Amino acid sequence: MNDLAIDTLPRRTAARHVLVVDDSRAQRRILALALQRGGYRVTEADSGVSALALCRDIAFDFVLSDWMMPEMNGLDFCQAFRALPREGYGYFILLTSKSEKAEIADGLDCGADDFLSKPVNPGELHARLRAGERILSMQAELVEKNRLVGSTLDELQKLYDSLDRDLIEARKLQQTLVRERFRDFGRGEVSALLRPSGHVGGDLVGFFEIHQNRIGIYSVDVSGHGVASAMMTARLSGLLSGTTPDHNVALTVSARGERNAHPPEVVAARLNRMMFEDIKVEQYFTLAYADIDLETGRVHLVQAGHPHPAIIRASGAVEYIGDGGMPIGLIPDATYERVEAVLSPGDRMFLVSDGVTECPSPDGIELGEEGLTRILLANKSMSNAALIEALIWDLSSYFGGEDFPDDVSGALFLLKGPP
Repeated sequence: MNDLAIDTLPRRTAARHVLVVDDSRAQRRILALALQRGGYRVTEADSGVSALALCRDIAFDFVLSDWMMPEMNGLDFCQAFRALPREGYGYFILLTSKSEKAEIADGLDCGADDFLSKPVNPGELHARLRAGERILSMQAELVEKNRLVGSTLDELQKLYDSLDRDLIEARKLQQTLVRERFRDFGRGEVSALLRPSGHVGGDLVGFFEIHQNRIGIYSVDVSGHGVASAMMTARLSGLLSGTTPDHNVALTVSARGERNAHPPEVVAARLNRMMFEDIKVEQYFTLAYADIDLETGRVHLVQAGHPHPAIIRASGAVEYIGDGGMPIGLIPDATYERVEAVLSPGDRMFLVSDGVTECPSPDGIELGEEGLTRILLANKSMSNAALIEALIWDLSSYFGGEDFPDDVSGALFLLKGPP
C-alpha cells in the first residue's frame, strides 16, 4: 500500500464522502490523501467501533475498511454497517491481504460490495471507485424514480378518492331516476327494482300513466357499465318518464286533445331513430315496453333484445312471451314487432333484465328462465313488493353473494281486477 501514487485519481466535481477505516494511521493517511486529490471528502476512523459510531450520524457514500483490526474486524463492522437504518446506499470495500475464495465469500455474505488487495494498486483503486460510482448513481436514480412513482401514486389516489366520492353521489342520483318504486293504479299496481352492480349502472325501469285506464311500463339495459352507460340511462329516463308528449316519446295526443300512446313497436322504432339521428353514440340498449289496459287486461308489448317478459298466472303457471327482437341503436331503420297477451285478475307480468336471468352460480351456471320460474313460483303468494325482496334474497343465495356481476332490475305488474 505504500506505493500508492496520490495523484493518480481524477478530480471530481461532485464530492462523494468516503470513510477510511484502518488501525494504521500511516495507511489511513496515504489513502485519504489519494482520495482527497481525486475530489472526495474523506473522514478517517482508527477502528471498527469508532467507524460504526460515525456511521450512525453520517451517511457515507463509500467505506474503505481494513479487514484485520482489533476489537471489531472488517467483517463484523461491515455486518453492523449494513444493519444501520439509512436512506441511501453505502458502497463497502474491504481492504485485505486475504485471497482465499472461502474468505472472500465470507466478506460478500457480510455485505461487502468489493475487495482491494493490500498493498493497494492505484489503478485498481480507481477502477473499484468508478464501479461503485455507477452503483451509487443507479441507486440514486432508482430512489428518485421511486419517489416520482410514489408521488404519482399519491396523486392518483387523491383522484381516485375524488372520483369515488363523485360516483357515490352519482349512484344516489341514478337511483332517483326511478322516481317511484311502487304505485297503485287502482285496478293494477307496479313495483320497480333497480340494483346497479357497481357505483353506477346501465339499467333503467319505470312506469307512467297513459290515461285513466292504461299504463306503460318499461325495462331498459344499456350496453356496457360505468359512467357512460349511466349517462345514457339518464337520457332515456328523460325520454320515457315524462307525463306529456313533449317529454315522453311514448305519449301522443289525439285529434280531440286526449292523451294517448304510440303502439309499443312504434315507440321502439322512434327510439332507434333517435339513437342514430340525435344521440349519436356507440352504445345500444335493449328494451321491453308494455302498454297495459287495466280494464281488459290486454297487453301490447315490444321486446327489443331484452329477456322474454314473464307472465305469472294466478293459477301458478309461468309463461314467457316475445320473439326477441333487435336491440335499439344497432341497425338504422330496424323494425319491431308487437306482441300481445291478455292478463286475468291476479296475473302478473315481470319485465326483467338479463342481470337476473344470466346471474351465475359459483359453478358458472346461469340462472336462466328455468331458475327464474322456480323463484317466482316459490314466492307467488307474496305481494309485489315482498316478491321483489324475495327475488333479491334468492338471487343472492344462488350467486353466493350480494355483489352481482351485472345490474339487476325489473318492473313487476299485478292486475288486481275490478274494485
